[in-house]
Amino acid sequence: MNQRLLVVAVAARLPGWAEQACAQYVQRMPRGFETRRVTVKPEPRDTGKPLARVLALEAQRIEAQLPAAVRRVALDERGTDLSSAQFAAQLRRWLDEGDPTAMLIGGADGIDAALKKSCVATIRLSSLTLPHALAQLLLCEQLYRAATLLTGHPYHRE
Repeated sequence: MNQRLLVVAVAARLPGWAEQACAQYVQRMPRGFETRRVTVKPEPRDTGKPLARVLALEAQRIEAQLPAAVRRVALDERGTDLSSAQFAAQLRRWLDEGDPTAMLIGGADGIDAALKKSCVATIRLSSLTLPHALAQLLLCEQLYRAATLLTGHPYHRE
């Protein structure tokens, strides 16, 4: 069965080093863990719009990129902290359920509350504050690590 992963991030263009590294991890994903990355344009913060409106507009852009039947997972600083092995096990359960899984990364101010509520889980990558480019790279690396762990490749060592 073809497993589908989707990373949707609210972001301006990534620096070249981050784009190249993310693309490399996505390209190296094992068969069955095919992954696609999509970025959506962030809403300008200096327009005087209330933050809730800004986040709602970004959420609309995220929604437009999601397939009809998709499991949504929000990345948020207040999300559940998982080890790499726990993340891999959870990813396996989600993928075994059949629907594609979309990992959602919000913009500078996070993810709209209604969109976050529609997610089956909220996880965090780190307790540290990460620059957006590094967060995307870390997610791509962890997806790759999980996929290789689940397919028996020697990438992960404990």
